[in-house]
Amino acid sequence: MDRIESDNIGEVMIPEEALYGINSIRAKENFPGDIPFQKEWYRATGQVKQACYKVYRKFSEATKKKYAGNIPLKIISPEIIDALENAAVEVSDGLYYSHFIIPAMQGGAGTSINMNINEIITNAALINIGDHAGDYSFIDPIEHANVYQSTNDVIPTALTVASMKLMGELEESINLLRKFIEEMETAYRDYLRPGYTQMQEAVPSSFGKLFSAYNDALSRDWWRVSKCKERIKVVNLGGGATGTGLAIPRFFIMEVVPELRHLTSLPLTRSENLNDATSNLDKWVEIHSTLKAHAVNLEKIASDIRLLAADISKADMVSIQERQRGSSLMPGKVNPVIPEFIISSAHKIYSNDMIISNLCGQGCLDLNAYLPLIGHSVIESLKILINANISMAMNLIKDLKVNRKTAYETLIKSPVISTALIPDIGYNKASEIALYMKENKSDIFKTCEHTGYMNKKRLEDILKPGNLLKMGFSIDDIMNKSD
Repeated sequence: MDRIESDNIGEVMIPEEALYGINSIRAKENFPGDIPFQKEWYRATGQVKQACYKVYRKFSEATKKKYAGNIPLKIISPEIIDALENAAVEVSDGLYYSHFIIPAMQGGAGTSINMNINEIITNAALINIGDHAGDYSFIDPIEHANVYQSTNDVIPTALTVASMKLMGELEESINLLRKFIEEMETAYRDYLRPGYTQMQEAVPSSFGKLFSAYNDALSRDWWRVSKCKERIKVVNLGGGATGTGLAIPRFFIMEVVPELRHLTSLPLTRSENLNDATSNLDKWVEIHSTLKAHAVNLEKIASDIRLLAADISKADMVSIQERQRGSSLMPGKVNPVIPEFIISSAHKIYSNDMIISNLCGQGCLDLNAYLPLIGHSVIESLKILINANISMAMNLIKDLKVNRKTAYETLIKSPVISTALIPDIGYNKASEIALYMKENKSDIFKTCEHTGYMNKKRLEDILKPGNLLKMGFSIDDIMNKSD
């Protein structure tokens, strides 16, 4: 059996069991699509609503106490506020998400989001107290569920709450990846390999050096992400439609953010300029640049490992764990799917960065109408990066094998290893050695024996990992060389 809801446009039939209402139906019809709204944002909105109801209760009690029987405005009954708060808690726990029917792609600054959640909270509250969904004569989605709130302060504040929580998860995922990278750095500290510049062999290096570079890059990522909460903690809750607080009690404006801070255990603070916090969304551009920087580092690491493990180079310096069948036609084929997943994820972050920058710039005067897609893209990027870090850690780095023997043999056959001999024999003789190695496919030991430019004992000493990898050389190194 359906119920009928009406507005100034007309009537709409709604399934009796539905917690959404006419505002949600109209928005769904206007914004067709199946990209789901971010559940984290949905849950955070429930928590923001809960804070609003708690503060409203305090405001009503203080008003009754001060004005006794001569209250100058209509006060919502405690029974209704209790029912709304209980329903808001359920929304913050993720309940009723299937009744949120507004897609991520939508018009408006988030009014459809706010109204869908207002209707869910209202109808859940009605059912919880034994009434029927749609009985708005007792609890109304705007008059009661949206009391002293505006889409323009509730929805962006909820986005901040959701993003801050995900940033904590992102920090943890970066540290998980760093843990495995650090283990690789320690385990393969002295495993020699050729360095590569511009996809050509370069001076000797080690796998320890390679993984140390990754570790430092990820450490910077972690540090930057850890600062993002500080960059977005200022919210405009209580500011109303444009940040002026019009038609909202000053008590409510002053108390609602501290209440939300207590509920979420997040370092939220009310903006000193609510108009600025309502109209300007540059904080999302700022923090997403940090997410983009992290994506760049993840892509670099994944691309490097894919290259080192590629059949096309035949170097076979590292081996990637076989994760799944690589072809429906070619037997035995296995592809580097984890690096490909990481690289694809990074490029989605880049595209989101452009969306966020462009739409934040589209803010007009007192409001930005494109908050829904901006917020969707921010949360999407956070979730993508969390998954990318976890997958790289558990499915790539954890089981990565370094082929020490192959790498060393490649190194001593590389003409560029002659660079290490320059302090002893000079550039010209080192060049002769490099040329001989290239023309005769000879390793450094056989070449030095052929040319007579350096004895084996001294060469072995130079090629020790500790000597090849130390920072530069001193005169004492040359004076103390082996005979």
